[in-house]
Amino acid sequence: MFEGLFQPMHLLVILIIAMLVFGPKRLGEIGKGLGEGIRAFRKGFSDEKPPESKPPETKPPDVEAKKG
Repeated sequence: MFEGLFQPMHLLVILIIAMLVFGPKRLGEIGKGLGEGIRAFRKGFSDEKPPESKPPETKPPDVEAKKG
């Protein structure tokens, strides 16, 4: 069903229709926003660090809370 969907001629026709609908200025803004969104998405995945193996620090019990 989708075998020949992304042929170069089809993509060219889609680009021409998009330019007619949105215009060159608006199409550039859409492309810029889409590119920034993809970069932020990739950066979010690359900044993700695995959890550290050392246990979290625990505070000693509060002396004031025990007296009262």
